[in-house]
Amino acid sequence: MRNKWTMIVYVCVFLFACKEPENVEKLIVASDPIDCIGVAPQQYLLVKSGEETEWTFLYGGIEGFDYQPGYEYVLKVQVQEVENPVADQSSIQYILIKVISKEKKTSENLPVFPSPEDYI
Repeated sequence: MRNKWTMIVYVCVFLFACKEPENVEKLIVASDPIDCIGVAPQQYLLVKSGEETEWTFLYGGIEGFDYQPGYEYVLKVQVQEVENPVADQSSIQYILIKVISKEKKTSENLPVFPSPEDYI
């Protein structure tokens, strides 16, 4: 009888540990970051979420993600709201769950923006 309860506890722990986190999205990260000016000059990643066709800025990066220019990534990320973000901080935090793919390529249809030097 004791082995039966031990097995039930192990199965419950296993099932709970394997539960998918809430607010999970698939992000495509472009091969080239974009230069921008916020509080200071910086680079932002360009991303597409879900079935979006247009690239958008990702403010704040992705926790646990080691980005390398020249590669297009498909990521599984958890999305969380940031309470009381500070100046120039995103109100959304992205946390890497898994790198689904990493392909050496130049992303297509990247937006063209003036460089920060054009503003000076």
